[in-house]
Amino acid sequence: MMDIHAILKQLPHRYPFLLVDKVIELESNTRIRAIKNVTFNEPYFTGHFPGRPVMPGVLILEALAQAAGLLAFDAMGKVPDENNIYYFVGIDGARFKRPVEPGDQLLLEITIDRVRGGIWKFKGVASVGGEVACEAELMCTMRSVG
Repeated sequence: MMDIHAILKQLPHRYPFLLVDKVIELESNTRIRAIKNVTFNEPYFTGHFPGRPVMPGVLILEALAQAAGLLAFDAMGKVPDENNIYYFVGIDGARFKRPVEPGDQLLLEITIDRVRGGIWKFKGVASVGGEVACEAELMCTMRSVG
């Protein structure tokens, strides 16, 4: 549905902070399913944790937020530019159910819950092999920075 080249046009993030590798489904104004391939080469694994590498929970949430950004940009029919940025502004009910380790493929599923006053609220679930790793409600907004 969207390869890395299309994602790079939509998100301002770059290595090592781009956390979406591919979009596999996109239903405009409704939901998105995206993939983050977790590899041992990720820079945070050297310290989190030596001998038993685990993807930090905040980065799983960030991956969900990036997928939410892709969905919102599609819904608005916009692309980011130097004058506007899409900010992650809140998290509710974040729960971590299983560790995410090198070699895992993290499935990021986001649905739009509501949009009010320029604040987008999403429901997000990150899973590995059908097993929930993280779930949360995320809030994001577009802001002018120019």
